Amino acid sequence: MSNISPKSELAALAPHTQVGEYTIVERLSEGGFGVVYLATDKQGQQVAIKEYLPVNLAKRGAGMLTPSVLPEKLSLYLLGLKNFFEEGRSLAQISHPAVVSVLNFFRKNETVYLVMNYLKGKTLQDYIIAGRQLAEKPVFSESTVRSVLIEILEGLQVVHNRQMLHLDIKPANIFITDDDKAVLIDFGATRNSMSQVANSKQPMYTPGFAAPEMYRRDAILGVWTDIYAVGACLYSMAIGRPPLDPTKRRLKDPLVDILSDVNGLYSDKLIELIEWSMSMDPAGRPQSAQELRQALIDYH
Repeated sequence: MSNISPKSELAALAPHTQVGEYTIVERLSEGGFGVVYLATDKQGQQVAIKEYLPVNLAKRGAGMLTPSVLPEKLSLYLLGLKNFFEEGRSLAQISHPAVVSVLNFFRKNETVYLVMNYLKGKTLQDYIIAGRQLAEKPVFSESTVRSVLIEILEGLQVVHNRQMLHLDIKPANIFITDDDKAVLIDFGATRNSMSQVANSKQPMYTPGFAAPEMYRRDAILGVWTDIYAVGACLYSMAIGRPPLDPTKRRLKDPLVDILSDVNGLYSDKLIELIEWSMSMDPAGRPQSAQELRQALIDYH
């Protein structure tokens, strides 16, 4: 890998670029760890391709295929590359309609590409923002809140059964397809076995959706960590905005007072499930995705 100046920009792949047997159509989105493209395969079918390209570790000039990595960042880059590849390997073994499908994964151009089914629709975050702008109350009907989360929790249980954690569940990572199916996407924060999590560096987290234990270096993360994030998504659908960060909740927890604002708009049972899922104590939450899913199914 060639050395480059830190001032170099990171450029996405241009349309018509060939990557393996796939042709890039356009850039769809980018985040801290990679870029997602719309592409076509050899049969002309549309797919989404996620390219490992961490902005703080790699750079790439326009028209280039291979990222350049600063020497002092190389070990971190390679570790991330390995985790990204293993993410693809793990997700490729999961077949569930509520979990994004990895169709292929491969190394090329000194990086890794995950090929996924291309979903048409919007994220849950898009709908929350649209509802907030329209000042709709409630933003979602209770039946919609329940049906979306019941689907997601079924997929999440399959993920947990594979000894994987998502660790970045939030409305922006829940996709609602044009045919009204909820799909869990962007497993960039996954760890391939729960036993590895306690010994690894704490993952990046999204304020408001990250459980309190994600802020502590000595904490053990588990399925209860993902459950907190699901509860935070329930909260966001009900209230129309993210919950407070756990560090602020520790000082003076306004959760119950804020949820009282939607009394009458949602049932007491749904509000209880939000409080249960978002307990500051991991042991005070549902201990499996199935437990919370069943609770959402059982009440009417």
